[in-house]
Amino acid sequence: MTIEDREERTRCVQTIINIMGSLFPYLRDVNDFKHKLWDHLAIMSDFKLDIDFPYDIVTAETLYTRPETIPYQNYRIHYQHYGKTLERMIERVADYEEGEERTELIRLIANQMKKCFLAWNKEVVDNRKIFEDLRELSNGKLDFTDDSFRLVETKDVLHNKKNKIRKK
Repeated sequence: MTIEDREERTRCVQTIINIMGSLFPYLRDVNDFKHKLWDHLAIMSDFKLDIDFPYDIVTAETLYTRPETIPYQNYRIHYQHYGKTLERMIERVADYEEGEERTELIRLIANQMKKCFLAWNKEVVDNRKIFEDLRELSNGKLDFTDDSFRLVETKDVLHNKKNKIRKK
């Protein structure tokens, strides 16, 4: 920035780029490595370098622009520990015709509900609580008792979780 001759300034900057590249030799195989170095130099100089850049460099406007906000849905999750995905699955299965496929899906969903509940609350959960929540989330369409399904045991879920932690 203080060198008056533009060609001299460009040669000095080229030397700086070569030094920057030699500091990270393992990155030379990365696509656009030199281009990234020139972008970094422009950013470090606060975009005030008056030289001939060999690449189109990033501009301050594109670098500092905020991304568009993501429009979030404003729906209420009845039980946050189950999540919206399980709620949607329950709604879909509630409309299935009676049959073996529906029964198996309900069993899988109820077991997943129990696992989610135990991840949120590590204490013992009663299967009746899971079936009550299932009934409530399906608006009464899925009404089961403890006797109709055998859910995974609480100790098995908690024990598997401990084993996964130990393996890490």
